[in-house]
Amino acid sequence: MESHGPIKETPLCSAHRRLGARLIDFGGWLMPVNYPPGILEEHKATRRAVGVFDVCHMGEIHFRGPRALEAVQRLVTNDAGALPDGRAMYAVACHPDGGIVDDLIVYRVAAHHLLIVVNASNIAKDYRHFVDNAGSLCQIDDESSTTALIAFQGPKAATTLAGLVDADLAALPSFSFLTGRRVAGLPAWIARTGYTGEDGFEIFCAPADAEPLWDRLLAAAIDVSGAPVGLGARDTLRLEARLSLYGNDLDDTTTPLEAGLGWVVKFDKGDFIGKEALLRQRAAGLQRKLVGFEMRDRGIARHGYAILDLAGSVRLGQVTSGTVGPTVGKNIGMGYVPPSHAEPGTRVVVDCRGKPAQAEIIKGPFYRRPGAQKSSAKGAS
Repeated sequence: MESHGPIKETPLCSAHRRLGARLIDFGGWLMPVNYPPGILEEHKATRRAVGVFDVCHMGEIHFRGPRALEAVQRLVTNDAGALPDGRAMYAVACHPDGGIVDDLIVYRVAAHHLLIVVNASNIAKDYRHFVDNAGSLCQIDDESSTTALIAFQGPKAATTLAGLVDADLAALPSFSFLTGRRVAGLPAWIARTGYTGEDGFEIFCAPADAEPLWDRLLAAAIDVSGAPVGLGARDTLRLEARLSLYGNDLDDTTTPLEAGLGWVVKFDKGDFIGKEALLRQRAAGLQRKLVGFEMRDRGIARHGYAILDLAGSVRLGQVTSGTVGPTVGKNIGMGYVPPSHAEPGTRVVVDCRGKPAQAEIIKGPFYRRPGAQKSSAKGAS
């Protein structure tokens, strides 16, 4: 991600420096890539115990007023009208041509108050899009600079966090959230959402409370063999779970139907921006689909590598995300190909910097945590 203007720091940067993190410019934010001893150990700690993530760079945009729900319904493809108070849902916002403005999470706080959490690199773009297209319906406020967000993810997240909160986390379903609570004695909202393929939580708090809250969460995580986790392991974790990343797998030129997100497009909910274009695309048939693949030959697929037919003579598309999957023990990736090559079991070739390597299209996520339902969802990215 390229940055524009001065690099911003999250409220947790001093904590990252104390922990010896390697910090980089990530879309204009100074963010940790990894901590000692490294990305692999952070990945393993999240899969076996709990990882603690700084996601303060994410955007929080609030919709308030009697027509707040109407505004959100116009902006997103999923049916926010189906949400009761205290529940959240994954959705996308589209341009009139069906291209994805952003993928996001909608939280219904109350009948006249909804929150949309957006990707960090898209905060300004999303806010303009929201105001331009729904600003006449309700008050729309970007409160990103006055909100901090910490993710607490892993199989031990619920039991570990339970000792720090004044709420029954066991009774909190996935994609539900609680407002007006306290975590480690500090005021916070608690959402059962995440971006790792594991059970977990995202905790909203005031920026001034972020560092003391981080310290207490991290101490609790370390007690159960958890760890702080940076951008490197965050990427390997989300890709193993086959969760898309905006700017790689999704962008203004891709539609939710092409990206395998048709399940968050509710055509029968009423009008929304991009609906007509998506209906036309559905009727005409897709020209490309986002697929997951596992490498069958040696080689690691990287963003931008060409995907070719099995003969290696026809370019089908390109890799959007690729890495080594530490938990699954395979080299994995995602990319767009024509429907003719999108069926599971189909073999393709990835051009790994001039070296052709076969890959096989697969169905579903590369990793699914034990006991997880077969569904797609994501949290902060």
